[in-house]
Amino acid sequence: MWQSQLFVGLMKQRYIGGKNLEPWFTIDRIDPQTHIISEYRHWEETHCYLLEGSARALLIDTGLGISNISAEVKRLTKKPVTAVATHIHWDHIGGHKYYPDFYAHGAELNWLSGEFPLSMDTIRKMVLDRCDAPDGFDINSYAFFQGTPTRILSDGDIIDLGDRTITVLHTPGHSPGHMCFFEPARGYLFTGDLVYKDTLLAYYPSTDPQAYLHSLEKIAALPAVRVFPAHHSLDIQPEILFRMRNAFRALDNEGKLHHGSGTFKYGDWAVWL
Repeated sequence: MWQSQLFVGLMKQRYIGGKNLEPWFTIDRIDPQTHIISEYRHWEETHCYLLEGSARALLIDTGLGISNISAEVKRLTKKPVTAVATHIHWDHIGGHKYYPDFYAHGAELNWLSGEFPLSMDTIRKMVLDRCDAPDGFDINSYAFFQGTPTRILSDGDIIDLGDRTITVLHTPGHSPGHMCFFEPARGYLFTGDLVYKDTLLAYYPSTDPQAYLHSLEKIAALPAVRVFPAHHSLDIQPEILFRMRNAFRALDNEGKLHHGSGTFKYGDWAVWL
């Protein structure tokens, strides 16, 4: 099902005269109105999701900002596009510069106005880390997006795209204003950095392991049919929601659900506290 993903994920690049011919973005289709825009040439393998309604489209996350995601989106829809970030980290808002109409959660507005807790030097090093950057990319011109959202989202808000509605779920833990997005009609759950198959990060000072558990409790209770993460493998089923919730419950019962307790591995995923 994900043949193009697997091909690019193996980083099999083609070169002629020193020029990289592989595209930065890889496009996969979930259904005729829903697409995945992925960045497999960076180790984080970030996924952004384009949801098209009858009136407008929603772009959930905009990636690293290394290449122009807007050019890809324009090939997929002619409707006006609103961007929304699952959270305000550089690998999720890099393409927001192309979208003056964007939404964000109120708990992270300060990160959009100069108060993000990492320096630009640190961010630029992370952007280049294990990155097969396209020709001509200048890391020195890379900037952390700053701006004022056109709408501030809260838990339970509805985003109406015209004949298609998306429910906002405030799911802190990975970050204070982290959000997941659920589409009841299709059973689609977009989990951002709360759920994916790799090591979940909950050790930064801005993370909250206890809030992480509460957020997993919230999304595990949803009638999700398909789960779409922000990173790595797209071969992910709703059952992982219950496995993660149960593992966090067990860590809490054992008194280990706090910063500094270590990294815990559970087969196809882990958590670093």
